[in-house]
Amino acid sequence: MNQLLKNIYLATFRINTTQNLHTTIPVTAWSKSDVPKSFLKFNKKIYPPQDPSEEPRPAYVCHQKTNFKYSPDKLWYIASFVRGMTVDEAIKQLSFVNKKGAGLVKEAILEAQELAVTKHNVEFRSNLWIAESFSGKGVVIKGIRRHARGRLGEVRYQYSHYFVRLEEGKPPVDYYKRNPLTPQEQLDKWLEQMRKRKITNSF
Repeated sequence: MNQLLKNIYLATFRINTTQNLHTTIPVTAWSKSDVPKSFLKFNKKIYPPQDPSEEPRPAYVCHQKTNFKYSPDKLWYIASFVRGMTVDEAIKQLSFVNKKGAGLVKEAILEAQELAVTKHNVEFRSNLWIAESFSGKGVVIKGIRRHARGRLGEVRYQYSHYFVRLEEGKPPVDYYKRNPLTPQEQLDKWLEQMRKRKITNSF
């Protein structure tokens, strides 16, 4: 009976028993077109000389970590978490985040910090802050999953890119510039809006 079921299975899916089905891909198999190139071009940008009266332009370094096995949607939360932090603070905070993506982001920031000191003439490695931090969608590999009654389902293996730009100097007080008003001014504004309300069809 078992042999009969095996023959039916092979006849249905036309699978040769000598073939080996793999649903993963080795790291060395990525093609050059799968790796983003435009972000690193900012490292090669040449600026004109500055006037002595102008404010000195801070040094920066762009770095990326590409095609690692992680969901870009999950990585976005970790990338947003470290924006506007100093490098030391970001590394310290990521050490306590119990996520696989936190370790990958931490590794990328440390690599960018080392590049800034060795290749971009940054004097102090602690005098850097995270000016940009975002994730991108990498390669998606489609595999198959066997379901009941001889059916097949699709499974997607998602890969991600991580991009970070470190800038020399101190981070801004409010990175997102959410609201320039003080708490008391916000309260006064809200009260004024409430008092201006009008009940429809009233005097």
